[in-house]
Amino acid sequence: MLELKPESAEQLAEALSTCAQAKQKILLGGAFSKNRMAGPVNEADAIMSTVNLKRVLQYEPKDLTVSVEAGMKWCDLQHMLAADGQMIPLDPPFYNQATAGGVVSANTCGPRRRLYGSPRDHVIGMRFATLEGNLIQSGGMVVKNVAGLDMGKLMIGSFGTLAALAVVNFKLTPTPPASRTFLFSSTSLTEAVEHRNRLLKGVLQPCAIDLLNPHAAARLNMEGYTLAVQVAGSATVVDRYTKELEGWRAVNDEKEAVLWTRIREFTPRFLADHEDGTVVRLSGELQQVGPMAAAAPVPFLARAGNGVCYAYFADCESASAWLSECIHRGWRGVLEFIPQRQCTTNEQWPNPGEDFALMQKIKHMLDPNHLLNRGRLYGRL
Repeated sequence: MLELKPESAEQLAEALSTCAQAKQKILLGGAFSKNRMAGPVNEADAIMSTVNLKRVLQYEPKDLTVSVEAGMKWCDLQHMLAADGQMIPLDPPFYNQATAGGVVSANTCGPRRRLYGSPRDHVIGMRFATLEGNLIQSGGMVVKNVAGLDMGKLMIGSFGTLAALAVVNFKLTPTPPASRTFLFSSTSLTEAVEHRNRLLKGVLQPCAIDLLNPHAAARLNMEGYTLAVQVAGSATVVDRYTKELEGWRAVNDEKEAVLWTRIREFTPRFLADHEDGTVVRLSGELQQVGPMAAAAPVPFLARAGNGVCYAYFADCESASAWLSECIHRGWRGVLEFIPQRQCTTNEQWPNPGEDFALMQKIKHMLDPNHLLNRGRLYGRL
C-alpha cells in the first residue's frame, strides 16, 4: 500500500490530487489515534498522514491566537502555550497521541466542554486541501473575523471525509490562577443528580461536572454514584466553592491532575482493556442524564452539565441492543467507538436526522468518487 507523508500544505494538496486522478481510495489521518471512532475506514489504496506537518506558523500571545500545522501533537501545542500561561481549553481523549488536526476533524473535547465549549468554539480559521489539489483558506487569525469560516466549519467533525486539514488557527484562553476539584459520592443516583441540579442553579459556574455510575467509579478506585466537579478562577472564587461545597472531598495539585487525566482518558483505557469494546454516546437534555445513568448496565460517564453521556460495553452486540432501547425512549445516540467492522451502518448511527440528505450532497460535492476515508461517519457517508 502506498504511504504518503507530505511535509507542506502544498505537498498535501498535490498528493491528494494525484491520488484522486488515479481513483485511489485514501486512508487520511494524522496519528490515527482514533481509528475506531465513528466507524473504521474500509479498504484503501493509499495511507496519507499529516504527521510531518507539525510547525507553529504564527503565535501571538498578546493577541491570544495561534496558527499551527495540522500534524502538530496536541500535547506539544498545549505545553508550548502553558509556558505563557495560556491554553486551548479542550480535553480531548488520546491527548498524548492526537494531533491538532485530528482533534478538530473528530470534534473531540472533554470534561471542560461544559464551560468552554467544543472545537467549534475555538477554531477561528483553517487551511485545507481538496481532492482537486486546491488549498482553501477559511477564517483568519483575528478572533472576530468570521469571513469564510462557514466553509471551514464543515471540516470540524468531518473525520477526513471531505478534505485534508493542513493548518488550524485557534483562539486562546488565559490559564486560571487556581483550580480545585470536589468529589461527592452516594449510593443514591437521585441524591447525586439533586446535587448536580443545585450546582447548575448556583451563581458560580464550574468548569466541569462529571457523573460516574458505580461501575465507572470503580475503574477509578471510587465508590457509588460519584460527582466530580472542577472549579477554577481566582483564589477567592475557589475558596467560595470550598465553603459552598462543605462536606465534599477536595482534591488539589497533582492528585487533581491525575484524576482528570484518568477521566479524560477513560475511553482509550477502556478500549485498551477490551478488544471488542464498544462505546455508546448519548446526547440529551440535562433532565435526561439521570434516567440515562439509571438505564446503563455497564460503566457510564456523563458530562452532567451538558447532557453528553457515554456507556461502555465489552462487545458490539450488547451495545447495539442497548442503543436500540435508548432510541426507542427518544434519546439520541450513536456507537461512537466500535471494533473493526463488527457493527452494521444502521447499528452505528440508527437515526441520522433530517439534515442527512444535505450531508450526502456536501460529500458528493467535495468527494464525488467517495475516495476519502470510506466507512467513516458510521459507514453512512
